[in-house]
Amino acid sequence: MDNTISLEIIEVVEQAAIASSRWMGLGKKDEADEAAVEAMRERMNKIHMRGRIVIGEGERDEAPMLYIGEEVGICTQPNAAEFCTIEELQEIDIAVDPCEGTNLVAYGQNGSMAVLAISERNGLFRAPDFYMDKLAAPPAAKGHVDIRKTPTENLKILSECLNRSIEELVVVVMDRPRHKGLISEIRAAGARVRLISDGDVSAAICCGFAGTNIHALMGIGAAPEGVISAAAMRCLGGHFQGRLVYDPAEVNTPESEKWTREGNLARLKEMGIEDGDKVYDAHELACGKDVLFAGCGITPGTLMEGVRFFGGGCRTQSLVISTQSKTARFVDTIHLSGESPKTINLR
Repeated sequence: MDNTISLEIIEVVEQAAIASSRWMGLGKKDEADEAAVEAMRERMNKIHMRGRIVIGEGERDEAPMLYIGEEVGICTQPNAAEFCTIEELQEIDIAVDPCEGTNLVAYGQNGSMAVLAISERNGLFRAPDFYMDKLAAPPAAKGHVDIRKTPTENLKILSECLNRSIEELVVVVMDRPRHKGLISEIRAAGARVRLISDGDVSAAICCGFAGTNIHALMGIGAAPEGVISAAAMRCLGGHFQGRLVYDPAEVNTPESEKWTREGNLARLKEMGIEDGDKVYDAHELACGKDVLFAGCGITPGTLMEGVRFFGGGCRTQSLVISTQSKTARFVDTIHLSGESPKTINLR
């Protein structure tokens, strides 16, 4: 992918984060999400590319913008001939979550981000809007822990790989009724549990960095976010596995009562997924030659600060990870408004 696109992708997540952060603490999660979607789409349509949303806000009839299948970029606009030629087109698949953790923004809680992953065409797994059982772990444990093993077995392996006692390990789990048994087993094994209400993409990525005091992510979350997490972990060389959850009994949420096991299996077959129990690793979920992840903090988190406003502008912190450049860049940006800033906060 063109390095220019990589730089512009940073601005995409920055603009989404800034727009969403204006709704922080107001108790309006839908408005926070809508603002992020609009800002992300507007900035994407200024990039010299032909992008296709493969993971987005939903199907076309459910989401007016950034829906699955929507094309974005200057080269998809009606006047594309003024900017592009066929030879110049860069065809890119994009997975987006403009406001990962809408409840976190609405209630002023930590850990919300604007995130996306990109790759060349057919480089990202088109995950259905199902749930996914996930296991993320540091690079040292890659290929050693396995989602098919019990949590107790994986904690023992993780302990050996990291040269830490199990009692020193911290596992992030979504605070959901379905995880009651998982939480009990982790604690019985001796490890500590950090419960989160939303935002497991951030938790997965934290496993890829030393010093975050997060050593694993376990449990069931949304499948589309699993693909974005996998893209980031592939770039970092960390461990990520996911298994689609098609049985409503495993999820145990109010909305799952509308599903049936048979109906979900039929939908998977329609999408070309014959084995609903297949375990995918990061290289299968983000299989492209070149993969890039970008995220910008909306509210403060373990890896990044949230958006901070000052008179005449704001400050953001982003993370961009790329298989192409083999880098993980933390980008600190000051955004000035049209007015002369009264002061620029450097801390």
